[in-house]
Amino acid sequence: QVQLVESGGGSVQAGGSLRLSCTASGANFETTCMGWFRQAPGKEREGVAYMYPSGHTEYLPTSVKGRFTISLDPGKNTLYLRMNSLEPEDTAIYYCAAKRSLSRFSCGDWRVPDVGYWGQGTQVTVSA
Repeated sequence: QVQLVESGGGSVQAGGSLRLSCTASGANFETTCMGWFRQAPGKEREGVAYMYPSGHTEYLPTSVKGRFTISLDPGKNTLYLRMNSLEPEDTAIYYCAAKRSLSRFSCGDWRVPDVGYWGQGTQVTVSA
C-alpha cells in the first residue's frame, strides 16, 4: 500500500517560486511511476509532470514546460515539483500521484482513473 503526503504549497505573487514535496511510503521506485496533477476551481484534474522508473520525465501541459521541474530523491522517498515563474493560471490544488509501471520505460496512460494512489493535495495560490 502506497501512501502519499504532499507539502510545500502556499501563496506567492506572480513570478515567484515554490517547491512541492511528496513523501511516498510503501513505494518501490523501480516499479512505480510518480507524478503531479493539479485541479483548478471549476476545472478537471489534469496531469502536470511525470517521472518514470528509468528517470525519464514528461511535462504537460505545454504551459509548464521550462518552468516546472519534477525530481525524485529515492533516499528520502520524496518526489519534488519545483515551480518557477509562477503565473495566476497555475493556481490550483496540486496532487501527488503514483501508479504501477508497465516497465522501467513505460507508465501507460496517465488519465485520472489510471492513477492508483493519490495524496491529499496542497493548495498553490498565485496572485497577479
